[in-house]
Amino acid sequence: MSRWRPPPPRSTAIITRAGFDALKAELDHLWRELRPEVVKALAAAAAEGDRSENAEYTYRKKQLGEIDRRVRYLSKRIPSLKVAEGVPADRTAIFFGATFEIENTGSGETHVYRIVGPDETNARQGWISVDSPLARAALKKRVDEEFEAELPGGRARFLVVEVRYEA
Repeated sequence: MSRWRPPPPRSTAIITRAGFDALKAELDHLWRELRPEVVKALAAAAAEGDRSENAEYTYRKKQLGEIDRRVRYLSKRIPSLKVAEGVPADRTAIFFGATFEIENTGSGETHVYRIVGPDETNARQGWISVDSPLARAALKKRVDEEFEAELPGGRARFLVVEVRYEA
């Protein structure tokens, strides 16, 4: 068995204004604050001598690589993103940026989700990617409409209870 894996599908290059600002702030923090601190600590650890047995040097070198990898990703990703500003003209349907409540018609459980860009998803807050199966199935649905989505646990049927947009 080889290690080669096909590249993941390209994610949609759309983001909310708050998500875009957060990514820019993360890039700025990594480049201007965190990276210089790690470089100083790495230089101090390297000055201690034998690098092969220096745990601090090994740790800082790995940390610097992780920071550089994230900086490289963000500096390529940020210019390609399109910021979705404002709300759609039709506020009764689910589109990008919508917060919506759905009810699982099989179990009766309700869940609240918000459709955001792939770079700003957060499971704890209920922010799901526009590329997710649930978001794709929910797009353009209105209150009291039913839809089906193929989820990891199998096919599920949902009823849209509420749709709202943040100002």
